[in-house]
Amino acid sequence: MPAGVCGCCGPLRPRYKRLVDNIFPEDPKDGLSKSDMEKLTFYAVSAPEKLDRIGAYLAEKLSRDVVRHRYGNVVIAMEALDQLLMACHSQSIKPFVESFLHMVAKLLESREPDLQVLGTNSFVKFANIEEDTPSYHRRYDFFVSQFSAMCHSTHEDQETRTRIRVAGIKGLQGVVRKTVNDELQAIIWEPQHMDKLIPSMLFNMQDSEDLDRAGHPNTPSGAGQDGEENPSALAENCFRELLGRAAYGNMNNAVRPVLVHLDNHHLWDPNEFAVSCFRIIMYSIQAQHSHHVIQQVLNHLDTNNKNTPRVRAGIVQVLLETVAIAAKGSVGPTVLEVFNTLLKHLRMSVDFELGDSSRRNSASSVSSVRGKESEERIVQNAIIQTIGFFGGNLPDYQRAEVMMFIMGKVPVYGTPCHALDTVKIGHQGTKRIQTMLLSSLIMVTSGFKSKSMAAALPPPFLDPLFSISLMEDSELRQLVFEILHNILDRHDNRAKLRGIRIIPNVSALKIKREKISKQDVAFMKKHGQQLYRHIYLGCKEEDNVHKNFELLFTTLAILTIELANEEVVIDLIRLAIALQEMALNNEENLPMFIRCGIMALVAAYLNFLSQMIANPPFCQHVSKVIELRNMDAPYLLPEHIFRDKCPLPESLDKEDSQLYFQTADMAECLAGPGYNAERLSIPYVPQVTVLYTVGKILHRCKQTSRGEERLSRRPSFVDTVSLQVDIISNSLPEKSQLAEEITFETLKKAIDTTGLEEQERAKRRQVMEKFQKAPFEEIAAHCESKANMLHDRLAQIFELTIRPPPSPSGVVSISAGHTQHQSVPVYEMKFPDLCVY
Repeated sequence: MPAGVCGCCGPLRPRYKRLVDNIFPEDPKDGLSKSDMEKLTFYAVSAPEKLDRIGAYLAEKLSRDVVRHRYGNVVIAMEALDQLLMACHSQSIKPFVESFLHMVAKLLESREPDLQVLGTNSFVKFANIEEDTPSYHRRYDFFVSQFSAMCHSTHEDQETRTRIRVAGIKGLQGVVRKTVNDELQAIIWEPQHMDKLIPSMLFNMQDSEDLDRAGHPNTPSGAGQDGEENPSALAENCFRELLGRAAYGNMNNAVRPVLVHLDNHHLWDPNEFAVSCFRIIMYSIQAQHSHHVIQQVLNHLDTNNKNTPRVRAGIVQVLLETVAIAAKGSVGPTVLEVFNTLLKHLRMSVDFELGDSSRRNSASSVSSVRGKESEERIVQNAIIQTIGFFGGNLPDYQRAEVMMFIMGKVPVYGTPCHALDTVKIGHQGTKRIQTMLLSSLIMVTSGFKSKSMAAALPPPFLDPLFSISLMEDSELRQLVFEILHNILDRHDNRAKLRGIRIIPNVSALKIKREKISKQDVAFMKKHGQQLYRHIYLGCKEEDNVHKNFELLFTTLAILTIELANEEVVIDLIRLAIALQEMALNNEENLPMFIRCGIMALVAAYLNFLSQMIANPPFCQHVSKVIELRNMDAPYLLPEHIFRDKCPLPESLDKEDSQLYFQTADMAECLAGPGYNAERLSIPYVPQVTVLYTVGKILHRCKQTSRGEERLSRRPSFVDTVSLQVDIISNSLPEKSQLAEEITFETLKKAIDTTGLEEQERAKRRQVMEKFQKAPFEEIAAHCESKANMLHDRLAQIFELTIRPPPSPSGVVSISAGHTQHQSVPVYEMKFPDLCVY
């Protein structure tokens, strides 16, 4: 009876269960029964409403087999699920997917590597299926956590560990593909998921890279293995894919875990891996999102502002890579913010360096102080390189703004500095910051081409630059002239002019030049005298070395090529003659090397200029003087004076006129159309603007008596506190009057505003008391006298402007209908004060 009952109930089982049972052979080694699987698939396609039951039953059997360690049946069940999943595409597949994901989760939870890999492969196949309708309730939190854990597998067997990690990365890649394009799955970009996804990928990229470097130093990461089974290569591809799908609002959540991972694993020093990560990021994301990454790195640099110098240097170098890539595309609104943050950290680095050196004065800590300074130098050099490289890759219109921005941050004594407070760091720190910012300006201006010099060198940029060019530091002056060369040299002629020398044939250099434009002519009329003055003053600095004279020669040559018309040529010759006279007269008590260097500079430049203007008589005169110097005074030529151990004369003989360039001879050579040679007879004198630096005067006052004597003999020209002395006379004097000598005491009184403020307050009190206590008649009389004085002045002005001034040719008068001319001698004419110069 029991046997008959069993035989009767067996066929009553649901058909989907019988079909599912039939796919499992008696021996699991035989594998999935293909014929029975085809029947099950046909049944599922024909009756899609049964899919959820089929999935639930398969999940039940798989769970039971996993617990009983029947791994053969587990493999068959997952293979059947995969085939059903690929064959059935309809709305009824949603419940089946839930059963499928439940079975995959069961496999991932097991400790058997084979089952974990099997579940991952099934999930990857599912991830590649494009569903017709989105899922409103499906979540992948468990899979993100489980796949991330597999990516960090620490299995004892290396081959098994690699298999698990590869499976974990593939699983994460499947999660990314399944979720990033689904608007309903935007939760995947939330921090709790990104904090698992990103570090898992970076861990495998870093770990495989370390293994390759340890085992095969010359083998690049990923070489020697199949790319699909290499965790590093697979993780990098997944990382790129994730970043490439990141939208505008998700960039911060995607980049922040990268920075945290680099911090936790101490990967900023050395920072090769950090640099490679951000290269991947910058090339994977959309170009318009680049400024998000830059902003994140800048914020991270601010967060680590008190970290070790090497960590800060590593972050700055990563920033360099990001801005270098972003500068070629879209940088967004962060251009000036990048520079502002870098300048702030440059100032902080100098603070740290100088602060540590001042706090550690014991002999036992000398080595540690030097080590700290060298590490801070690494930070500073990285910041300078970043500033220069970023600025050098910007378009010209943005580069001009950056040049102005950096120049505004250069600390100069006496001028307000908008960002860098140099009071606490002193002279040494200020000089360091000046040197570093000017070095970055050299990099920014390299390759800069401007059609108009007025746009490239506006007064807010030119004035502080020239102020630095007169400082008592030869290195700073060299940097200033290199910046000028970058801006002035629009045809790349500087390399041909390198080195101060007598050029025998200038035409062989193949100098490139164009006709000077009207805008540049106007620029030279406005700023030419300023250029000449700073070249003149820069020549007689006592600490000039060979390189300073080379840069001065190059500056004069580039001015001749780029900005010289007939009028500028005459001005440059007058400047050269004035330099020669300065070296001969030696009113400044200059060292003999400086005097001979100036003479050599004048010779090299006039030789270049004479060939550039192609004036044969002028060339002959210059060549004659140079030949005589070769024979009798070689120390006046650049090839000799700038040679090591060149013998110097005790004095320069002014009587031997043949060794010097003569103004009369040059004027005769240039006589004729084109040049106003008569102007050569007017000696060049710097403009009536005397620049003094309070800092230099105070510094010199503290020097030895010899330094004080030199101060009394020679005014200190310079940096930035400028006193402009304007000589205005109401009438033309018969004899030149000497201007009042400006000494240290007068300058001290001029800048001491305490007494002036007290006088102003007292005067204000007197006025208030007078108007409060004086009688009305006295106040009215006082106001009436002022009004009468004003009316008299106005009447005088109107009389001068309305009545025509007398003319030497005579005055026209009409009397009785006849015109009469009355001649007025010039010496009897009365000129108004405004017309007297």
